[in-house]
Amino acid sequence: MRRILLTLATASVCIFAASISFASSATIKIGALFSVTGPPSFLGEPERNSAKMVVDEINAKGGIKGKKLELVVYDTGGDATKAVQAANRLIKEDKVVAIIGPSTTGESMAVIPVAEKEGIPLVSCAAGSKITDPVKKWVFKTAQNDGLAVAKIFEHLNKKKISKIAILTVSDGFGASGREQLKSNAAKYGIQIVVDDTYGPKDTDMTSQITKIRGSQAQAVICWGTNPGPAVIAKNVKQLGVKLPLYMSHGVSSKKFIELAGDASEGIIIPSGRVIVADVLPSSDKQKKNLIAFVKDYQNHYKAEGDHFGGHAWDAIMLLKGAIERGAETPAAIRDQLEKTSGLAGIGGIFTYSATDHAGLGKDAFVLVEIKNKDWSLVK
Repeated sequence: MRRILLTLATASVCIFAASISFASSATIKIGALFSVTGPPSFLGEPERNSAKMVVDEINAKGGIKGKKLELVVYDTGGDATKAVQAANRLIKEDKVVAIIGPSTTGESMAVIPVAEKEGIPLVSCAAGSKITDPVKKWVFKTAQNDGLAVAKIFEHLNKKKISKIAILTVSDGFGASGREQLKSNAAKYGIQIVVDDTYGPKDTDMTSQITKIRGSQAQAVICWGTNPGPAVIAKNVKQLGVKLPLYMSHGVSSKKFIELAGDASEGIIIPSGRVIVADVLPSSDKQKKNLIAFVKDYQNHYKAEGDHFGGHAWDAIMLLKGAIERGAETPAAIRDQLEKTSGLAGIGGIFTYSATDHAGLGKDAFVLVEIKNKDWSLVK
């Protein structure tokens, strides 16, 4: 009996030691999983840069409650297996209190079981609705949901009295989520999908799909994917002389898309966070102050424009900062405080989480922008 009691006591000490190890450290370790290289590098590089920039600025001002933040970043290369391996390393070896990222929906879905099993807050920077729907205890996100982007596009189609569309979605996690939202919401807006086609993430020519669309009754085309596929589609549309309005998803809401698509990008309409049109927002906009500051900071640090994607990481760090400032340092306490976040004016929108909403944003998180003269123009 004494041996059993001794074993239980030892176990209790170990559990207690583990629970206070996070709080006793001189620094607060935050993990990050970003696709800095590989096909999604246009997402991961600005996310990595933004996260580092914000952490450095927080630390330069004395940290949070006297403690400095330590950012531990791993490059996943857009690979779900690598993301899972890196997540385990962050938790078990680096002892982080929370993880931001990954950059893509597929990686995020792969990492979610790890975060849930280990009890570590995960603030994904990807857009797929399934990341937080249904709600998972330890999982939050900063990228606007696909369903919100779909609603923004469909409302514009209604305004233009367009009722028949073709959709062309990439065959990966992001594309599947977008396709699901497009199909499930179409009837609600009186829209009929007359062509439903897909393309592969590595496809370099989609003329067959565009030719099919050209011969259909479609009045507009919605392409759902991330670079470089949508740029190829834009070029194919122009090459084939298709005059239909072309809409893209928020997955290409960066200057990189305009660079890749070139002249073919002209006139394309995209739902996006406000950051790319921050300078033309009214002064009454609640996000404008932070948006302008973010854009300037990123320009000063990296000699490039701060964009929609870097903003996802900025938001993730600021959400964690708010949770820690409210007294949370252990993973469990950070999770609880994240869930209490209300009215945070971020780059992606105004964040308010709850026990039933770990996405935290409404339809007003998006604006519609049109590409004119290789720049963004706000659609009013």
